[in-house]
Amino acid sequence: MNARVKQIAVVTGAGSGIGRSVALTLAAAGWAVAVAGRRSGPLEETAEAARAAHPDAEVLCVPADVSDPDAVASLFETVRERYGRVDLLFNNAGTFGPAGVALEDISYEAWRSVVDVNLTGSFLCAQAAFRVMKAQDPQGGRIINNGSISAHVPRPNSIAYTATKHAMTGLTKSLSLDGRPYGIACGQIDIGNAATEMTERMQTGIMQANGQLAVEPVMDASDVARTVLHMAELPLGANVQFATVMATAMPYIGRG
Repeated sequence: MNARVKQIAVVTGAGSGIGRSVALTLAAAGWAVAVAGRRSGPLEETAEAARAAHPDAEVLCVPADVSDPDAVASLFETVRERYGRVDLLFNNAGTFGPAGVALEDISYEAWRSVVDVNLTGSFLCAQAAFRVMKAQDPQGGRIINNGSISAHVPRPNSIAYTATKHAMTGLTKSLSLDGRPYGIACGQIDIGNAATEMTERMQTGIMQANGQLAVEPVMDASDVARTVLHMAELPLGANVQFATVMATAMPYIGRG
C-alpha cells in the first residue's frame, strides 16, 4: 500500500453514478478505496479513472452483491486482509425498482428485490463494517448511508424505494446509537437529483404529484462527493448526522 495512504474506505455501488464519483473523490484525497459492485467491468473502469487522474491512487476492486450475506462477508474480509482495517463505509448501493408501475401492480419479486438491495444490503454492509471497526486497533470508524430525498418525501409510484429509504433513516439512527461505545460514527446523506444514469429521465420529464410530467433540475454528482468527503474527514468526535444535498431548484421545498 502507498505509504501516504492512511485511511481505508469501502464504497458500494461504485461502478457508476454517485458511488463512482465518491470513490474518485476519496482516492484523490489520499484514501485507499475498495470499490464494490455486482459487475467487475464497471469497477475496473472506476479504478482506471482514479489512476488516470492520480497515478498513485490506491483502488481495490471487489465484485460483490450486497444482498448476499456471504458476498458481503467476503468483501470485508478481503479489505481487512489487504489493509488491516476499515475507516469508512459509504453505504451507497441501491436500486429504484420498477419505474412508473402502479402500487397495485408491483410484483412481490420486484418489491423483494428493492428491499434486498436497499435495506438488507445496507444492513449487511453496515454490520460487517461495524464488526471490523469494533475489533480493530485503534477502534472506531465511520459509516455514511445514502438515504435519498425519498427518505423524506415520496415520488408517485415509488413505494418500494421510498419505504426502504425511510427505513435507512432508522438504520442510521440505530447505528449511531449502537456505535457510540466503540467510536463508530454514522451519518446519512440525502441526495436529490444528482445527474446519474438513474436520474436521466428527470431531464426529459418525470411524473409529478399532480400527475403531470415535468423536467427537473439536476446537479453534478461531484457536488455530492465533496459533501461525503467532508463528512468522512471529520474527526470521529464530530459527526454530520443528516445532510441534504440537492439540486437547488428541484421540487422539494414548497409546492414545486
